[in-house]
Amino acid sequence: MLDQVKTDIDALMAEIGRNARAAARPLAIATAAEKNRALEAMAAEIFANREAILAANAIDLANARESGVAASFIDRLTLTAERIDGIAAAIRDIADLKDPVGDIIAEWDRPNGLHIERVRTPLGVIGVIYESRPNVTADAGALCLKAGNAVILRGGSDSVNSSQAIHSCLAAGLKAAGLPEHAIQYVPVTDRAAVGAMLSGLNGSIDVIVPRGGKSLVARVQSEARVPVFAHLEGLCHIYVDKSADLEMAKKIVVNAKMRRTGICGAAETLLIDRAVAETHLAQLVEGLLAAGCEVRATDEIRARIGNLVAADESDWSTEYLDAIISVSLVDGISGAIDHINRWSSAHTEAVIAEDPDVVERFFTEIDSAILLHNASTQFADGGEFGMGGEIGIATGKMHARGPVGVEQLTSFKYRVRGTGQVRP
Repeated sequence: MLDQVKTDIDALMAEIGRNARAAARPLAIATAAEKNRALEAMAAEIFANREAILAANAIDLANARESGVAASFIDRLTLTAERIDGIAAAIRDIADLKDPVGDIIAEWDRPNGLHIERVRTPLGVIGVIYESRPNVTADAGALCLKAGNAVILRGGSDSVNSSQAIHSCLAAGLKAAGLPEHAIQYVPVTDRAAVGAMLSGLNGSIDVIVPRGGKSLVARVQSEARVPVFAHLEGLCHIYVDKSADLEMAKKIVVNAKMRRTGICGAAETLLIDRAVAETHLAQLVEGLLAAGCEVRATDEIRARIGNLVAADESDWSTEYLDAIISVSLVDGISGAIDHINRWSSAHTEAVIAEDPDVVERFFTEIDSAILLHNASTQFADGGEFGMGGEIGIATGKMHARGPVGVEQLTSFKYRVRGTGQVRP
């Protein structure tokens, strides 16, 4: 019986792959107007079906609460009328973006008269594997479409009802615009074998995999995938408060970076404070976090100054809490901060709060995370906040895509060489 189930899933996934590859061809040459009509129709469908999406989400939330999942998981899973409106608005923002396909990245002339152009092209078929965030269904589908790619979406079992309700709106938008119905497909089974099939590449149908989810999911994808992967394993994000920092600014940024939304990958997990201002800055920064409801795990040096804090151990520096918890340490200026971050960071996002330009320059030069911020919250590590109209994920690798993966990062390029009869001697 189990062998039959696996055979059925393999056959289903192979068909999905073939359909995606077939849809990718006309999508690659679709005009910007055609793609934008589909995106506008998708947004309209989501607005029109808000109650149906909320009803589907209520089923997922009830199942999640019954299983006793963490509050941060519930937050990622929850849809509200406001969040659904935001999903539709994000699709319209993507429609407003410049179409990247056909964009000339660079061009130059050779001494022999050849004119060479480097031009953006779609990647082809993208597989997106994600867990509890139903909004990823819309974000990923819309971004891939804008960049001329077909996409296969495999959401988590916890969000299956919400994701399917959103996907039905995307499919209706494609149909209304006359684009291939298989341009955006949602895997209709929750069996983990479907993930394995996608990681195999579906017989060459998938060109890139993008995972969105927890550490175990991303680790599995990175370990088993036979196609390129755009991903980050963890969001171990740091904030360093320098002795030159404006204290009032630092207090606001630190609380926002940790507490605005604790369950996202851009939430700060470690606060580093210049030891030179421990007397003036430390207590106020910690008290601000405590007042906001954050648990503070601190070194013995800090606990000797401020009582009733949880003791931090070495594991805290490598923990992505995704909760209202932060680890705090004093460091010896910018050099100490750089040493700590380069040892423990997951290369996702780091922030420096400082007014000294030399400190900022060293921070930007000597730390090689995907996103670096000066005097701003780490919660800005988001494609929408970068003006990308949303993101399909954040990548911390060093090949092709890095940081927020938006429409430009979902393209490759080809060379167009124009001649006037040249032959090579």
